[in-house]
Amino acid sequence: MNDPLRQDYIDYRIKSSKEAFESAELLANNGHWNAAINRLYYSCFYVVSALLYKNNINAKKHSGLKHQFAQHFIKTGLIENNTAKIYLRLSDWRNRSDYDDFDDFNEEKTMPLFRPVENFINAVLILIEDK
Repeated sequence: MNDPLRQDYIDYRIKSSKEAFESAELLANNGHWNAAINRLYYSCFYVVSALLYKNNINAKKHSGLKHQFAQHFIKTGLIENNTAKIYLRLSDWRNRSDYDDFDDFNEEKTMPLFRPVENFINAVLILIEDK
């Protein structure tokens, strides 16, 4: 993979992941729990999209990205099930927090998610660097 534009896209997605994670921290620190869930999800989404792109795996929708990630990286054992669970759960929680009325997250539900998200992102970054 020597295509500089390809690498630029991957780097952009990784940067977007880091920024989304930092935004989640800021939002959580200000008590904006649903918005923090959204940003935590997107921090995972962006890094997964970089990994799939690097491996020439296409997905057009969020559900397709989850499916392709599960098929190529979870089922094959490249990412441990326990590590990947946070991304899969956040996808559902992001939908709930964005679209369901009166489905509010709080500090107790949100703050324990930061460490697993960080672990997930780091595991995916290792795969991006290795492949």
